[in-house]
Amino acid sequence: MPTFTTTARFDRDFKKLLPQERQRFEDTVRNKFVPDVATGQFRPGLRVKPVQGVRLPDGRRPVMEMTWAPDGRATWQYGDELREGEPHVIWRRVGGHEIFDPGPA
Repeated sequence: MPTFTTTARFDRDFKKLLPQERQRFEDTVRNKFVPDVATGQFRPGLRVKPVQGVRLPDGRRPVMEMTWAPDGRATWQYGDELREGEPHVIWRRVGGHEIFDPGPA
């Protein structure tokens, strides 16, 4: 089972979601993302791909995006394993397309 942490920015974004959006995100993570991240093979409907235009220093893992609703996106990246052999995911942002707009951290 993958482990997860969230950034402060993700936590702020998550609080702004409507209750039904939170539920949809959580259902997508539980029923689709978790099984897929465990195998490393993501179903096409999640549209998992690297975020365009993000430049990271050498050796850093890319920031990825995932679609969880028609206008629902979440960004994340792999972190160092917290439990041996289990992927660790750091959730960075969640919301609509606005999460891709630069803004205060």
